[in-house]
Amino acid sequence: MSIQALRERLKASADAANHLLAEKGSAVWTAEEQAKFDGHMDEAERVKSQIKAHERMIEAGRDADFADAAAQAAKRGGSGSDMSVKDAVAIYLRHGDKVTAEQAVQIRNAMSTTTGSEGGFTVATEVPAMVIDALKAFGGMRDVANIISTAAGNDWQYPASDGTSEVGEIVGQNTAASGADITFSQVPLVVYKYSSKKIALPWELIQDSAIDVVSFVVNRLAQRLGRITNTHYTVGTGTGQPWGVMARATSGKVGTTGQTTTVIYDDLVDLKHSVNRAYRKGAKFMMADSSIKVIRKIKDTAGRPIFTPGYEYGITQDTPDLLLGDPITVNDDVAAMAANAKSIGYGDFKQYTIRDVMETIIRRFDDSAFALNGQVGFCGWQRTGGNLLDTAAVKFYQNSAT
Repeated sequence: MSIQALRERLKASADAANHLLAEKGSAVWTAEEQAKFDGHMDEAERVKSQIKAHERMIEAGRDADFADAAAQAAKRGGSGSDMSVKDAVAIYLRHGDKVTAEQAVQIRNAMSTTTGSEGGFTVATEVPAMVIDALKAFGGMRDVANIISTAAGNDWQYPASDGTSEVGEIVGQNTAASGADITFSQVPLVVYKYSSKKIALPWELIQDSAIDVVSFVVNRLAQRLGRITNTHYTVGTGTGQPWGVMARATSGKVGTTGQTTTVIYDDLVDLKHSVNRAYRKGAKFMMADSSIKVIRKIKDTAGRPIFTPGYEYGITQDTPDLLLGDPITVNDDVAAMAANAKSIGYGDFKQYTIRDVMETIIRRFDDSAFALNGQVGFCGWQRTGGNLLDTAAVKFYQNSAT
């Protein structure tokens, strides 16, 4: 089945589930109707998995196309003044400094700077952009946060101000306006140096012209960097690591007694309305996938699920799952439901700012520690940090203690 047909099938399943929700209105569901709804949702999940598999195959095809181009560049010896950044990086990752003088000039021309003593390159924006795109696949914070880039990594004290309690006034004719100065606070926005840890690859793999070594190395280091940074963006303590959004958020609702591993409808409503309306425009829920499983089973007083399944609007554009009318972001670094766990976040996650220092560094190592094993080493570095600039913008639900 084609990916287009799968998308149409997904839309049909989601539409059927939404139609059932709307059709029943306030009527109590029968067991048969509940089973029908669950069937539509299960079908949608299966089709989503098939779509993801098709998309991965499409990406693999693109990688193969690029691998062929990189191989051709290597066969040409990197000659020509129009060597692309990807071609230059591919030759560097395959051969390191074991290239001709002409190739070295061409590679340096395609790069921004070199660090010859270590055999590493700080590459131009094209390859770092590949890293950042890959990082988005891990955890969800980069999908919802505000992201800024800076050329230097010096510590920042970012000005923040909560104006939700400030109001204006009515003044009479010829009457002076009263004063109400804005109160600012200073929020640290510090960057930290992250490493992917060393990646050891056998010579045979990186020298094989059929392997897209650029994508291989970039994806592997992005996996490692993505996992650790998303954890810190989510639950970081602010001591030796960035502040996480759930660590900086304020309490919106503590679960009703007995809700140690669950949440009830009323508590979700209380959580949503604990956030000022100024921050509820564009607000989202954030939770782990295991918590979404709990949410999907919650029914209102008429027996209807409060979870609204997403579908692909216009076949090609994703629409997220909804809870109480707001989108849900899946982030498995948010705590799973347990006693006292901060298991659900809600609010304006754009108030969490991720700061990247622009350069992503990839280095190749040919020293004896690797050479004796017939390997070449690679390592990636990224400087990044984050903080919730306005703690009133995001609130958390905390499961009850007992």
